[in-house]
Amino acid sequence: MSLKTILAAAAFALAVQPAVAETVKIGVTPGPHAEILEQVKPIAHAKGLDIEIVEFSDYVVPNAALDTGELDANSFQHEPYLVNEIEKRGYKLSKVANTVTFPIGIYSKKIKAIGELRDGAKVGIPNDPTNGGRVLLLLQSAGLITLADGVGLKPTVLDITGNPKQLEIVELDAAQLPRSLDDTDISAINTNYAVEAGLDPGKDAILREAADSPYVNIIAVQTARKDEPWVKTLVESYHTDAVKQFLQTRFKGAVIAGW
Repeated sequence: MSLKTILAAAAFALAVQPAVAETVKIGVTPGPHAEILEQVKPIAHAKGLDIEIVEFSDYVVPNAALDTGELDANSFQHEPYLVNEIEKRGYKLSKVANTVTFPIGIYSKKIKAIGELRDGAKVGIPNDPTNGGRVLLLLQSAGLITLADGVGLKPTVLDITGNPKQLEIVELDAAQLPRSLDDTDISAINTNYAVEAGLDPGKDAILREAADSPYVNIIAVQTARKDEPWVKTLVESYHTDAVKQFLQTRFKGAVIAGW
């Protein structure tokens, strides 16, 4: 075999070798977000993108880690929360896609229906502005409180203008709310934390947001990187029928596709 033939064969062999997959680190909270991304991983891998899932136990660190470049993306929050974090902390982050909706629910160990709530009841809500405001709007929709006009999606307890049952609103870290059920009459718990605590949002919640809530979750990346090719691959891998089918089978309406 001539040297020319050997070199040609070697060049062909190199050409047909599969390209090395690009690896990206994506931050999530434990529970549904992590489970869903595990379903996305093999789809993305087939497209040349390897996903390393990094779990965080709160809502603050994943955006800080993304902003400093410790993460390539995160998938754990809705857009109002991201907007609030950007305004408060100056992050240069951008939404690149919708993911899923987690209708927030009200849970209790003391009552079976929201109409049983006693006067002076203790009500646990998330202490971050967007999720706390989200719960206040839910309580208003149930006729339990009245909020000032024009508060938008981020009302605070200072915006409560009517509280006929004299409810005691207790603001807690979102991750702590499942454990607060022994001490509160009702607590509002984000779906991911409810599922992680063994609650069934479809059966155990005594009040839930409507499915068309504006709080659809998102994938976020650094603004400077939002047009990089891997971002498109990640979104395409998430927005698939296979992932939708997983949501329906695994969560049975507790988590809903938002794309």
